[in-house]
Amino acid sequence: MSERSNESTTLDESHPAAEEVQSDSEEGAMAQESPRNSAAEIPVTSNGQLEDSHEHSFNRDLKRSLPVGLGLSETKITSHGFDSTKEGVVEAGPFPGGRAQQKSGPVVLADEVKNPAMEKLELVRKWSLNTYKCTRQIISEKLGRGSRTVDLELEAQIDILRDNKKKYENILRLAQTLSTQLFQMVHTQRQLGDAFADLSLKSLELHEEFGYNADTQKLLAKNGETLLGAINFFIASVTTLVNKTIEDTLLTVKQYESARIEYDAYRTDLEELNLGPRDANTLPKIEQSQQLFQVHKEKYDKMRNDVSIKLKFLEENKVKVLHNQLVLFHNAIAAYFAGNQKQLEQTLKQFHIKLKTPGADAPSWLEEQ
Repeated sequence: MSERSNESTTLDESHPAAEEVQSDSEEGAMAQESPRNSAAEIPVTSNGQLEDSHEHSFNRDLKRSLPVGLGLSETKITSHGFDSTKEGVVEAGPFPGGRAQQKSGPVVLADEVKNPAMEKLELVRKWSLNTYKCTRQIISEKLGRGSRTVDLELEAQIDILRDNKKKYENILRLAQTLSTQLFQMVHTQRQLGDAFADLSLKSLELHEEFGYNADTQKLLAKNGETLLGAINFFIASVTTLVNKTIEDTLLTVKQYESARIEYDAYRTDLEELNLGPRDANTLPKIEQSQQLFQVHKEKYDKMRNDVSIKLKFLEENKVKVLHNQLVLFHNAIAAYFAGNQKQLEQTLKQFHIKLKTPGADAPSWLEEQ
């Protein structure tokens, strides 16, 4: 009995030793599976106890819960004890000893996100304020209360240009009427010449008389077509001068007048603010008004310079164009009514005018197919 009891005691004592050997082997295997580094070390105190075990377990759980795109190379996790005022902080930055991630990066949020709707609203607000100021300036000028900036020399040139444009338009209307009437007369003369020629063949006793009249009407129709070509060329050239060149200059004049109204509107605002008190509330408004006034003053000066240059070029172009067209119109009319067919044809050659034969504008039968 004593031998059996001793054997059982020996067996009982051998079980703890086996468990210790098994635990040591498991720890060795775990150490081989996960290599050691500075970030995985668990510091201990001088008494052999774990230091900040709560912090170590918190960091480990938090690392496991991080998204896949945010690696250890981009995040440094720090935690403080329960006695500290800060409970936990996640800081973006390189983690010591971590491996660099090439495809992922820290998420950066802009301080201010631009909103297109707010930008458009701000533009509308500025446009509305500018429109209000300009409308108030126009009403003040019409009522005789507001002052306006006037360039006497430039204003006189603009008035002359507008008056000349009306006169040129009247000349164009009259020339177009003359062209229409001449076209009808030429058409009638051509028909009359054909009728005389037909009667000349059918009336033997009046063959010569009908023949003379037929030749005369056909010659007049031919000369009328030549004069009609010269008049139409005159109309086309003057139309280009009036409706394109002069109109382009007047468009610049309109822009200049709008810039002048804006300049006077902001000038009036600045003058009113300067007459008022100067304190902490009004000084920023005065400074802003001064900046706006300077911007519109530069715009006004630029537009005034542009108008002056365009008026100068327009005057030179107008003299050149009208000189040639007036000479053409005079020579063609004089040669036509003098019956000088040769001089009339020479006038058209001088101005490189090509006459259109009757029916030239109509498409051919091949084009109609």
